[in-house]
Amino acid sequence: MGTHNQHTHNFTQQFEFSGKAKTWSLIAILIGVAAIAYGFLLDTTEYHSVRTFANLLLMGYYFTCVCAAGAFFLALQLVTQSAWSAGFIRIPQAFAKVLPIASVILLVICAAGLFSHNLYHHWNVEGITEVGNEHYDAAIAKKAGFLNTPFFLIRLVFFLTIYSTFALVLTRFSNREDMSGGLSNYKKSFKISAIFLVIFGFTTPIWAFDTIMSLEAHWFSTMFGWYNFAAMFISGLCAITVTVILLKKAGYMSWVNHNHIHDLGKFVFAFSIFWTYIWFSQFLLIWYANIPEETVYFFKRWEPEYMPWFWLNIVINFLAPVLILMTRDAKRRTNTLLAVCILLLCGHWLDYYLMIMPGTVESNREFGITELGIFIGFVGLFSFLMMSQLAKKPLAAKNHPFLEESLHHSI
Repeated sequence: MGTHNQHTHNFTQQFEFSGKAKTWSLIAILIGVAAIAYGFLLDTTEYHSVRTFANLLLMGYYFTCVCAAGAFFLALQLVTQSAWSAGFIRIPQAFAKVLPIASVILLVICAAGLFSHNLYHHWNVEGITEVGNEHYDAAIAKKAGFLNTPFFLIRLVFFLTIYSTFALVLTRFSNREDMSGGLSNYKKSFKISAIFLVIFGFTTPIWAFDTIMSLEAHWFSTMFGWYNFAAMFISGLCAITVTVILLKKAGYMSWVNHNHIHDLGKFVFAFSIFWTYIWFSQFLLIWYANIPEETVYFFKRWEPEYMPWFWLNIVINFLAPVLILMTRDAKRRTNTLLAVCILLLCGHWLDYYLMIMPGTVESNREFGITELGIFIGFVGLFSFLMMSQLAKKPLAAKNHPFLEESLHHSI
């Protein structure tokens, strides 16, 4: 049977990034650039700069999270020595290769927003920590050792550099494995992945505290980091699943079958429930304790500007995947799973929107050219960079030690 599979599958097959895929991704990038220019130069609303920066932060963070989730998924498969994913491991590797670029973009957005006082203005005000100053804030002053510009940027640079370095190292070992075979590079990848997962697990919550929670520096939640991790991982899983399905539809990766799709569907289903568990746990504890410095977070999101989106967030990110993907057959139908994953990618955009907008634009919420254009631009940028990386290597990791087992994956 192994010989049969070797003859019926073309493991040298490479993705060709050209034609409509490249054209549409470039058009999307241009739309994004035009939307940013509109937001800064032509938008006549009072808070246009804050609104534009908030949308840039939203998509910059989302972009980086999806790439980081690809690196996390890759490391997780290596540490658990999973065979089922060996046939499409090139896809999370492509995500991981884009992570350094996404990290630089996020750093530029955060630094520009910080120094222009369009982002993080809750704690980045001159004199806010000086007793007697008109801007003095006792709560912020207590956090000044952590929330100050140099330390904030140092942490952000450190975390993103570490994540990007590990991502590139893991992909490099895989490339070497393709050339030389054997288990040497796989064993090195195993060790590196174990170290990365420990570092990633401990630092991801702090990264979320810095990048998102500090937008509303008076508020805090120890669960917020894991809530962000859940959103990040489910978004990454959906992006991986969409990529696999679209490649299959385009005639690539014949070795990936309905059993692999089913397992991806189970991951999407399971982590949607996990996201809801963390969301509800955070909400219930804050609602029940009713402590003012905690309830202010949800109070803002129950204002008329955000209340409909607050409940729609739960409908899209919990009810939709649970009700649609409940059965075994639903997870094995590629069109159904594709539709759910696209819906969830939009749903977690809304999730990040609700994390960011009430602490930046507050009640001056708008939805128009800026929001839609920047969203389209970042989708185009991710697609262009990810597919460019995907086209550089064969779609099968031919010397992966578990590739043969992946070919016979059946559930």
